[in-house]
Amino acid sequence: MAPTRPFHWEYDAPLIPDETIRIEGGHPLRGEVSISGSKNAALKLLAAATLTGERCRFTNVPEIADVSLMAEVLRDLGVVVDHPEPNTYEVSAGDIDWSFVPLEAAAKMRASFILLGPLLARVGKVIISNPGGDRIGRRPVDLHVEAMQALGARIDYRNGYYFAEAPGRLRGGEVVFPHVTVMGTENAMLAATLADGHTTIRPAAQEPEIDDLIGLLQEMGAEVERTAPDVIEVEGRRRLRGATHHTVADRIEAGTFAVAAAVTGGEVTLQGAPREHIGAFLDVLEQVGVEVSGEGERIKVKGAQPGSGAYRATDIETAAYPGLATDLQPPTGVLLTQAQGRSTVHETIYEDRLEWLTDLGRMGAQAEIVDAHRAVITGPARLQGAEVEVGDLRAGASLILGALAAEGQSIIHGMHHVRRGYETLEDKLLDLGAGIDQDPQS
Repeated sequence: MAPTRPFHWEYDAPLIPDETIRIEGGHPLRGEVSISGSKNAALKLLAAATLTGERCRFTNVPEIADVSLMAEVLRDLGVVVDHPEPNTYEVSAGDIDWSFVPLEAAAKMRASFILLGPLLARVGKVIISNPGGDRIGRRPVDLHVEAMQALGARIDYRNGYYFAEAPGRLRGGEVVFPHVTVMGTENAMLAATLADGHTTIRPAAQEPEIDDLIGLLQEMGAEVERTAPDVIEVEGRRRLRGATHHTVADRIEAGTFAVAAAVTGGEVTLQGAPREHIGAFLDVLEQVGVEVSGEGERIKVKGAQPGSGAYRATDIETAAYPGLATDLQPPTGVLLTQAQGRSTVHETIYEDRLEWLTDLGRMGAQAEIVDAHRAVITGPARLQGAEVEVGDLRAGASLILGALAAEGQSIIHGMHHVRRGYETLEDKLLDLGAGIDQDPQS
């Protein structure tokens, strides 16, 4: 048993050094790129390993900052987390001696809140920070809390923390969300695996990453099944066993590289990107006029010559899976700047996810933010290199796409945001022929 750790309420965020790259635009990307394991899947798989005291081994785990942080959080809980080789993690949660997930974790990675369900089910008592403290606002976790309460948990909120307790054992029940929530579905499902009795979750999110998590739980001996497209049913067990699991490919990374090929007039083959996971996105590419071919886990994307006017404006709308993923809205927006005519973007998931277009405007994009959920993009725009600051993960990757398509040099600050979710992005782009200087100060 590890010594008791100090309980503290406050967190002073450390200064993060500026990570900067320089991009020389105008280089068509050509070649083949291997798509890494999914960030959104890997974080939840690591959390699921706390449901058992036996070892879980995960392969195809992306080497990204968020995964490293989740490993840190688990180690602070007394979980043994080994990293024996690249893209492989081994997790043994035999002696969880602490059930306090502090603000440090939440401030750096919102996904740390996924630990609420499995820790509550396994340990019976959890203190966990509201993601980002009280500042998150637009991405509340109320639905997660209500799901735990539906399973019999008692939860109080004070000083920026949730105090959760499951007297005796969680009880199976009906978890009914007012609307689809991905991480809410995952949290409820993880908690229900060790609950007493039967749990029904509806409407359950349908993302491939959730089905990947279901696959792991079944390998661990859990009785979990998707009985309808938007219904997941769980029969609780007393204990689960260890397992070995291969992480599903990252469909968001696949979409990002597809747009990179399209906006540079290149030709790139995506290896390890199942077509069925990005069907709605590929439909948008084809509507715009991007040439898409291949099958199975090999998808070839061929872009049109920049400035040729070959791309057509189209309207896009994000939606829960199987619709267009909100994480692919920013990359798709870059593509629309090169399309002939007026395109509308309707962001239905998050109300603050169009602000990145302001930064793209510094490169010459003609984008008007109409309201919190809608924007209009008029093209084709002749993008020019600019100096921009990355504000978040997906916006950062999209500004890189804009720089690749632009004329001249761009300086991208804040690359630590991008490295949270993309494995060796710069190296992969360099291998495809991008003009990137990873040490622009030299």
